[in-house]
Formats: sequence, C-alpha cells, structure tokens
Amino acid sequence: MHNSIPFVIVAVVAVLVGLALVVVSMGVGIYNKLVTLRNRYKNAFAQIDVQLKRRYDLIPNLVETAKGYIKHERETLEAVTKARNIAYVAAQTAASNPGDASSVKNLAAAESGLGGALSRLMVVSEQYPDLKANQNMMQLTEELTSTENKISFARQAYNDSVMTYNTDREVFPANILAGMFNFAPAELFVIDKPEQKEAPKVSFA
Repeated sequence: MHNSIPFVIVAVVAVLVGLALVVVSMGVGIYNKLVTLRNRYKNAFAQIDVQLKRRYDLIPNLVETAKGYIKHERETLEAVTKARNIAYVAAQTAASNPGDASSVKNLAAAESGLGGALSRLMVVSEQYPDLKANQNMMQLTEELTSTENKISFARQAYNDSVMTYNTDREVFPANILAGMFNFAPAELFVIDKPEQKEAPKVSFA
C-alpha cells in the first residue's frame, strides 16, 4: 500500500509535466505563427512602399511638364505638389513601422487626397490638346498609370496578409498570447476613390 502511493504521485507528476509540455509547445507554435504572419504583412507593405516612392518621383516631373502648358492652372498644380509632399511624409512614417495602425490610416488619407489632386490635374489636362500630345507627358502618364496598377496589386496583397494576421490573433487561444506579447491589430490600407474625396484646396492670398 505504502509502495503504491509514491507511484501514484509519480504518475500524477508525469501527467502534469506532460500537459505543461503540451501547453508550452502549443504556445510556442502560436507565437511563432503570429511572428510569421506579422512579418508577412510588413513585407507586403514594403512592396507598396517601393511603388509609392516610384510614383512620388514621377509626380514632380509630371507637374513640371504640365506647367509649361497650363500656366493659368496654378492652383491645380500647387494642389498636386502639396498633396504629393504630404503623402510622401506619411509614407515614410508608415514605412518605418507598418504595425502602427494610425500611421497606415494617415497614409491612406494622404493617398486619397493625392489621388483626388491628380485626378483633377488629368481633367484639366484634357482641355489642353498640346499638353496631351506632348511626348514627355504621354510617357509620364503611362508610367504613372502602370505604377498605380502595381500599387493596387501590392495593396491587395498587403490587405490579404493583414486580414489573415488579424483573424489569427483574434481567435482563442492565440488572442491570449497576442495580448501578452503585444501583437497589436494591423490596419487595412484602404484608399477612397478620388471622386469620393475632394481634392486638397490651396489658397493664394
């Protein structure tokens, strides 16, 4: 009888140790998966950043080319330049930490404003046949359109990665570890269509 008591204790301890190992193993697996998913959406954002920088580089050339033909549309040109600079700064901030939801949200708002300003410039350009026929303008517009398409694809890939990450961090028991190890929710990169967002206004007093 006395010999069976230590055996029972040993068996109970073994079971508890086994359960602890299972729990730890599960925890490590969940943690590693969250890290992988977080890195995946951050890498996806880096692809957006590459294309955004490309567009930011094209816009000054576009404005400079248009300036020679639409000198009386100063407000439109200044609005594009201002919106471009705001978006550029917002993109740098977001790129430094894609996990910061407010930075991504600010970038989305800035990009929406830039899209509206560019749309307005394109509408104005339609009224100037010589500008439309300018080879440099045509090439820049084509490159800008191509870059916009690449941004859209990169944004979709990023949003898909964010959705997967957010879903995984919200389900039990991953949500417990997410809270313990500061796996914050990621922000979707959603840009309003230019026609749904009024272009930035520039006042010349």
